[in-house]
Amino acid sequence: MRALLCLFAFCFALALPATAQEAEPTAPAAPDRSVTGGAQTLEDILRRQQGLEVDPRGEALIGDDTAAGMAQQLGTLGGASDSEVWRALRYGYDGVEVSAGGPVARVLMQDGGMAWYEFRSGPLATYGGWLLLGTIGALLLFYLLRGRIMVDGEKTGRTVTRFQAFERFSHWLLAGSFILLGFTGLFVKYGRDYIAPYLGKEFNATLLEASKYIHNNVSWAFMIALVFVFFLWVWHNIPNRHDITWFAQAGGIVGSKHPPAKKFNAGQKIIFWSVIILGGSISASGLSLLFPYELPMFAKTFVILNDIGVPGWLGMAPFPIEMSPQEEMQFAQAWHAIVSFVLMAIIIAHIYIGSVGMEGAYDAMGSGEVDEAWAEQHHSLWLEELREKEKAAPKDATPAE
Repeated sequence: MRALLCLFAFCFALALPATAQEAEPTAPAAPDRSVTGGAQTLEDILRRQQGLEVDPRGEALIGDDTAAGMAQQLGTLGGASDSEVWRALRYGYDGVEVSAGGPVARVLMQDGGMAWYEFRSGPLATYGGWLLLGTIGALLLFYLLRGRIMVDGEKTGRTVTRFQAFERFSHWLLAGSFILLGFTGLFVKYGRDYIAPYLGKEFNATLLEASKYIHNNVSWAFMIALVFVFFLWVWHNIPNRHDITWFAQAGGIVGSKHPPAKKFNAGQKIIFWSVIILGGSISASGLSLLFPYELPMFAKTFVILNDIGVPGWLGMAPFPIEMSPQEEMQFAQAWHAIVSFVLMAIIIAHIYIGSVGMEGAYDAMGSGEVDEAWAEQHHSLWLEELREKEKAAPKDATPAE
C-alpha cells in the first residue's frame, strides 16, 4: 500500500509541468514555408502589396548580430547563408555599408526596375508608336481632303525679309538636332524589336552604339538652340486678341477668309510654346540621364505636387517622395521618352505645314524672303508693321547739284 501511494505521488509530480505548460498561452506559429523551401509564399506577397510588414523567416531580418564569432566565420557571410542575405535585402534591410559608390552602391535590390521595364516595353512602346503613326496618317488624310494651301491670286514678285540669318541658323540648329535626337531615340527604343530581326543583331548593335554617341552629344546643340529661339521670338509669341480671330476661322483652313496675324499666328504660337516647354522638360530629364545619380529631380518635384494637392485632383494617392537613386533614373527615363513622343508628334505636324502643306512657307526659313502676296495672306498685320517702319525710316539725302 505504501509503495502504491509513492508511485501515485511520483506520477502526479510528473504531470504538473505538462499541466502548467498547457495553461501558458502559445506563441503565434511562424509562417509555414516548408513547401517553398523558405521562399516567400502567396500570403507574403499579398501582405507586401497591402503595405504590411513581412518577416521572411518568422523572425527579425538579418542583422549584424546574426553572424558567428570571428573564429567560427566561414567566408564573408559569417553565420548567414546567401539565401538569408538576399531575402533580407528583398524585404528592405538597409544595414548595408559600402566603401565606395555612395547611396547608389548601397541599393542591391529594388522592385522598380521590373515595373519600369514593363512600362517601357508595353504602354510606352505601343502608345508612343501609335501616336507617331496616327499623326502621319491624319496629316496624309488631311492632305488628300484639303490639298495644299496655295497663295491666292498672282505673286507680286516683290519679297520681304521674314527671318534674318541668325534666326534661320537658330531654327535649323534646333530642328536638325531634334531630328537626329528623335531618330536615334527611336532606334534605341525599337531597334531590338524591328531592326535586329531583319538586319541582324550585329548591325543593330553598331547602329545603337552610334545612336548613343550621337544622342548624347547632339543634345547639347539642341539645348543651346532652344535658348537662342526662346530669346529671339518670345516677345512675338505672347498671346493677343488676334489669336481669338485666328482660332475662330481655324487659321483660314475652313472657308476662304484668311485671319489677320502678326509675325506669328496662333498656330505658330502653339508650336513655339510646345517646343519651349516640352523641349525644356526633355532637356531637364536628359541632363539627369547624362549625369546619372547626380541630378535627381522627381522626389523634389513630387514633394511640391503633393503639397499643392495635385494627386487629390486626379483621385490618386500621394506621389512617392522617398526614392532610391535607381528609381529616380527610371522616372527620368520614362518621362524623357513620354514627352519626346508628344513633341515628335507636334513637330511632324509642323514639318508638314512648313513643307508640302503650304505654298511659300518653306521660303521663310529657306532664303528668309517671302513674296508680299504670301505675307499679305498669312501675316497681314506683320506686313503692315513693316511698311509703316519703311515709311517712318529717314530717306537717304541726295547730293546737291
